[in-house]
Amino acid sequence: MKKVLLLGDSIRLGYQPLVKERLRGEAEVTGPEENCRFAKHTLWGVNLWLKEIGTPDVIHWNNGLWDLHHEAPMVEALTALDEYIETLRRIINELHRTGAPIIFATTTPVTPDYVGRSNAEIDLYNTAAVQLMNRHGIEVNDLNALIKQNLRSHLCEDNLHMNEQGSAACAAQVASVIRQYL
Repeated sequence: MKKVLLLGDSIRLGYQPLVKERLRGEAEVTGPEENCRFAKHTLWGVNLWLKEIGTPDVIHWNNGLWDLHHEAPMVEALTALDEYIETLRRIINELHRTGAPIIFATTTPVTPDYVGRSNAEIDLYNTAAVQLMNRHGIEVNDLNALIKQNLRSHLCEDNLHMNEQGSAACAAQVASVIRQYL
């Protein structure tokens, strides 16, 4: 049975058990127990997690929400765009060593009234990340577009994380994209 590695932030933690259920009998779905947080944290931990989990056959990965955080009175995002893209590039280099196909998921949106991140900035970072993924031949799973279709019905009361419906929608799309590689 093929092994699927899910890497990412709390959005991934929300849909991971549902992806595991959807792919039961088709693949072993695994991922770090911890939140992979911002891109630098993922870069720091990726080889530790690979040693712990073993070599995957498929990798589905995201970063972004933590990188885009603005802790008041901070005006700029925690991670500047050029630093974010360079860190993603370095993560790609580490993941390529596994030989597994890589799928990158776009950063999910927030409600317009959310304080701490904006969809305009999320879109800017997603656009740059998608361009990077295209240059490296990495498939993009557009979870941002999926959640934007029903933004209010997919996000929980914190206006950032997925509710059950949002996690289920993400899981369905993640499992569908991964199935192409099984």
